[in-house]
Amino acid sequence: MTEFVTPDEMADRIPSGCKLGLAGDGNGASPGMIRYLIDRGLRDLHIVCAPIGGMQVDMLIGAGAVAAVETSAVSLGEAGGAPCFNRAVKSGSIRILDATCPAVFAGLTAAQKGVPFMPIRGILGSDILRNRMDWKVISNPFDENDKLVAVSAIQPDISLIHAAEADRFGNVRLGRRRELMLLAYASKQTFVTVERVSETSLLEDERMAAGVLPAMYVSAVTEFKNGAWPTGLYAEYPPDNAELARYAQLARTSEGLQEYLSGTRSAA
Repeated sequence: MTEFVTPDEMADRIPSGCKLGLAGDGNGASPGMIRYLIDRGLRDLHIVCAPIGGMQVDMLIGAGAVAAVETSAVSLGEAGGAPCFNRAVKSGSIRILDATCPAVFAGLTAAQKGVPFMPIRGILGSDILRNRMDWKVISNPFDENDKLVAVSAIQPDISLIHAAEADRFGNVRLGRRRELMLLAYASKQTFVTVERVSETSLLEDERMAAGVLPAMYVSAVTEFKNGAWPTGLYAEYPPDNAELARYAQLARTSEGLQEYLSGTRSAA
């Protein structure tokens, strides 16, 4: 049964050392909740990006909360490269599990289906395989001359998603963002921050139901207005490009990042 909690209570349920699944900027990212996690001094997180990371991943890295990142990319989009991520890669202070978008989706799909791996083809012959000892080149069981890559299952301990709306039963409207559905299905627990809570079941409308994550996959919900700021939330509000640019500038140094993190939590 989905629990309705405060932002503080939700943050308290995310422990150091867990495998944390995060959405991309503008597509379900929850920078507001990330600030709570940073305030709690979390460490040794293994971040799983679905399938790419942005500002919230960069903030966690800059705050020293991350031990490993499993992703196909980390970027601030139009604001440029992710400065804390780039510094960490250059210094070797975090472990990078390099992937492609299809490979991340394959690993999450394997976890969703309860199988140890999912076969794909696209990365055969690429340099990525040299650094992924957990992936194996295997033979098609129906044709031994046909090679495939077995991508190991990716199962986050907790996924954190921001959405526009939940209902009082714990169902969450994600719309057509199927990658968010997949992330929730693959995870042991899913925590969702939302703009608002509806008293009417989101599953009642046949036209909307296909884009609703059922409550059985949602562990906890907290109402968090503007929780996606400044990265934006699809169909709700656009990214605050000026704020993202300010972050990109300040986060170029550790001192600048600390100045940013000590500032305003959310949009007015």
